[in-house]
Amino acid sequence: MLNTYFRIIVGVMVLLSVVLTVYVNQNWMWFTVFIGINLIQSAFTKWCLLETILVKLGIKKEGVGCSVK
Repeated sequence: MLNTYFRIIVGVMVLLSVVLTVYVNQNWMWFTVFIGINLIQSAFTKWCLLETILVKLGIKKEGVGCSVK
């Protein structure tokens, strides 16, 4: 479930930054760059701020159910 929320949120942020870049100001492209850098960083460090936030909000990681301790 966490992976699904993560992908939806990141996809919306990327699309939003592209729309803002086209219709508001070209500097919004830096938001897209920021998202990309964070994705690359998380691949190497295995840590992602968005994942931490989602877990604190109560989103369960995949494979974790009520009966699994």
